[in-house]
Amino acid sequence: MSKTTETKSRAGGDALPGEPVAEIRAAMTGFVQEIKDFRDDIHHKLKQQEERLTMLDKKSVTLSRPALSAARDEAAPHQKAFEAYVRSGDDDALRGLSLEGKAMSSAVAADGGYLVDPQTADTIKSVLQSTSSLRSVASVVNVEATSYDVLIDSTDVGSGWASELAATTETGTPTIERITIPLYELSALPKVSQRLLDDSAFDIEGWLAGRIADKFARAEAAAFINGDGVDKPTGFLTHPMVDDSTWTWGNLGYVPTGVDGDIGSADKIVDLVYALGARYRANASFVMNSKTAGQVRQLKDAQGRFLWADGLAASEPARLMGYPVLIAEDMPDISTLGAAIAFGDFEAGYTVAERPDLRILRDPFSAKPNVLFYATKRVGGDVSDFAAIKLLKFSVA
Repeated sequence: MSKTTETKSRAGGDALPGEPVAEIRAAMTGFVQEIKDFRDDIHHKLKQQEERLTMLDKKSVTLSRPALSAARDEAAPHQKAFEAYVRSGDDDALRGLSLEGKAMSSAVAADGGYLVDPQTADTIKSVLQSTSSLRSVASVVNVEATSYDVLIDSTDVGSGWASELAATTETGTPTIERITIPLYELSALPKVSQRLLDDSAFDIEGWLAGRIADKFARAEAAAFINGDGVDKPTGFLTHPMVDDSTWTWGNLGYVPTGVDGDIGSADKIVDLVYALGARYRANASFVMNSKTAGQVRQLKDAQGRFLWADGLAASEPARLMGYPVLIAEDMPDISTLGAAIAFGDFEAGYTVAERPDLRILRDPFSAKPNVLFYATKRVGGDVSDFAAIKLLKFSVA
């Protein structure tokens, strides 16, 4: 009976005593879990790869998109690199930059100097334009060469009346004058202590821009009026002066006051205004220094009205006979034979040519414990139209 019972037990699927059922079940469970983990790992890696591809696509789209704020974004690394160079002389960041902005944004390492960052350059330029210098009323052009040529038609084309049957006569041919304005090197050499440079709270860029602009503005203002043309621009007062009644090209015409060292009467201001051609008067302005202005503003016409009128707004220039007055301290004082007042269309009459780049060289050795900053730019200036400027000469004739 026991034999029959054992046979039925096997046929019914019951395990014999001693068979490893638990081990087989555990192995099967572990195998299934490993397959599940492998599957989850594959899914996770595929998801990571998909995210990477998505990020690459976004970067590609961003890089190919037009840079709407490129000026501001590109200025930041150059500004930091320039500040590091000014503070410590570390030029590694500047040498690694390859920014190509409109101007003053590329490193120049050939001679140890660098072009200033755009923000500082713009600050200096705005100060130069706002100062009481001939630059504010003259024509200013940017050039990439060592000189600038101005072509002027100094004569009129001849003309005449013609009839239907009469032969046409030959008319005069205009004469073209070429004026070459060389560019010279203008420099400034401010200095600051290394301890102050080490102070991170010190606005090094603002300080540097202010000092350079102040030096450049004073040097330019003097040269544009009295420069002799030797390693500096040619001032308009250094050109030959002749009585306006005998004026010829290449000279500046003057109107005499009739009194040595004195303005005489207010009528001479009127004579000066109308000595200038009508085509220049619309854009004309007076140029004189403060001492001369103090005397001119006391002049009255025949009806007792002052010729001088102060500007209504703070930024508006004073006016003399309705024309703006530029106070340029480098103009000469009233004196015998002196030409203390100029009147003309200086945008047509005087041209300032300059290179757009401004360079700076850091020198920590020559003035220890201070650091020198040698800033340079190329600029030139000269009279470009001798008919556009007239002078008032304080003399009998």
